[in-house]
Amino acid sequence: MATLLKPAAVPSDASVAVVSLASTPQNERVERGLEALRVLGYTPQAAEHILTRGPLYFAGTPEMRLRDLHHAFADDALRAIFCTRGGYGSNYLLDGLDLDLIAESAKPLIGYSDLTAPQLWMLDQIGLPSFYGPMLSADFSRPNGAHLPSMQAALTGKPYAVGADEGMRTLNPGRARGTLYGGCLSIIVALLGTPYEPQTEDKLLFLEDTGAKPYQVDRMLWQLLQAGKLDGVRGIVFGEMLDCTSPGAPPGLLEDVIARVFEDFRGPIAFGLRSGHVSHSNVTLTFGVDAELRAGDEAHLNLLEPAVKA
Repeated sequence: MATLLKPAAVPSDASVAVVSLASTPQNERVERGLEALRVLGYTPQAAEHILTRGPLYFAGTPEMRLRDLHHAFADDALRAIFCTRGGYGSNYLLDGLDLDLIAESAKPLIGYSDLTAPQLWMLDQIGLPSFYGPMLSADFSRPNGAHLPSMQAALTGKPYAVGADEGMRTLNPGRARGTLYGGCLSIIVALLGTPYEPQTEDKLLFLEDTGAKPYQVDRMLWQLLQAGKLDGVRGIVFGEMLDCTSPGAPPGLLEDVIARVFEDFRGPIAFGLRSGHVSHSNVTLTFGVDAELRAGDEAHLNLLEPAVKA
């Protein structure tokens, strides 16, 4: 991973860009999300193609989406970039990303799910921290969709920690410190064997997903293990794993799967952190920063350095 390239902190009254880098969002949800950002004090500026439909399920061609993203980075008046939604399609932007432009105009890119691919690629290549946080359509469009304390702390450079109040509980006790890294499990697995393969080794790893049955999560974790992507991992935090169940299966099946896959793992493992695909109150995590996981009677994740410059 490149040396961490911290963007400037984002003031509470900043102008911010809103882009669609994957699938097309619903207009009414975007409008509610824009209004939620305004209520927080931000001045959102919608990119040209945020509601473009097609081709297929994409919010415009790769060229359209890249143009919106590059413009958002290049415009000095815009201090952060929020995404409307994930879905699918941001992988098609990877080979067209202007990493030199992005490095010169570094600013937070906030999103999750399918956005894992460009976020981790920019982190690995130029050191831009990943702001794994709420999006307009899925989170800001509904009451209590975003966990504001963590998002505002991440964007302003204030220290923060998350724990039981954000859903975390211990699966395997222990304590570990390292670089926080990760994202959506299925996207990380989909990038294996490509030029954009995430560099998970020796990290404090966060993994989350939605709608994957326990056996499918098992299969993805097995693939990470066989690909060497869990080598040297110091600790693991799983997300809420929303709707990762099977009809008629015991409620603890997914946790049993994780325990079996990691039966030889000696580091701490926590489960349930509401970041990414969540039922409510989506927590913002900053990948690339130094962090510490403590898992005991309660589980805590402390982010030990800011991802922005004050």
